[in-house]
Amino acid sequence: MTIRSSQSIISTMTILNSQSALRNPQSAIHNPQYDDSQSAIRNTKVSLFVTCVVDQLFPQAGLAAVDVLTRLGVEVAFNREQTCCGQPAFNSGFRNEAREVAAHMLDVFETELKSADYIVAPSGSCTTMVKKFYGELFEDDERNLERASAIGGRLFEFSQFLVDVLGVSDVAAAYDGKVTYHDSCHLLRELGVSSQPRKLIESVCGVEIVEMDRADACCGFGGTFSVKYPEISTAIGDEKVAAIEVSGADTVIACDSSCLMQIAGLLARRGSTVRCMHIAELLSSRKSEGQ
Repeated sequence: MTIRSSQSIISTMTILNSQSALRNPQSAIHNPQYDDSQSAIRNTKVSLFVTCVVDQLFPQAGLAAVDVLTRLGVEVAFNREQTCCGQPAFNSGFRNEAREVAAHMLDVFETELKSADYIVAPSGSCTTMVKKFYGELFEDDERNLERASAIGGRLFEFSQFLVDVLGVSDVAAAYDGKVTYHDSCHLLRELGVSSQPRKLIESVCGVEIVEMDRADACCGFGGTFSVKYPEISTAIGDEKVAAIEVSGADTVIACDSSCLMQIAGLLARRGSTVRCMHIAELLSSRKSEGQ
């Protein structure tokens, strides 16, 4: 198996790394909510685990996450040698292949944690793979099991990191619209993250948040599940998008781009004008000059 480095986001991240926003704490926004802890935040360094779906299909979500973190004064690093966490192979039953990819992930971020305090990922699904399922994947490999435990203990999903680690729920974002939030399965059921993204959304200036019916119901994607069982996947997804439309929201927010890809596709088939946004994109939004 050939392990290839992430490519789509690299050129943009290289440019961002050369800009002062990534390195200069003075560029952080002023927000009274975290004034007392501003010094601690400015001394925090994270390594971005961008994930395959974000890297290849939704790089704007990764860049938005970097924008939010750097505006808070967090130093963000990006290791271009990172690849997949191994979840697609793992879920498809290819455990040996998954272990090879996962071991590379451990190599990369073990090195990153020599200088970074935490690893942050704009995905509950990939975060869960490392924190929860690496234990199963490496159950007969003591060395990698220990490495997975150590790395998993310092890995956080983006919204979880902001609220639970940094103690921030207001990032001075602004967005005019009525939004609803979709709970992605792994983020909610495996990591127990539900209130954190809602706190962040509620703090966005101009946002009206409405809860859809059964916000915690699956969107039907499930990674390779949607390929193996497209009819079932679509049926589950149709229920989700119907709930979104009934809510009256003009924007649906989620913490996983894979869920948003599924939802956006089904909404487009209906001719819906509802917009899909990763939470990082929402939190990166600012009012235009003069508004």
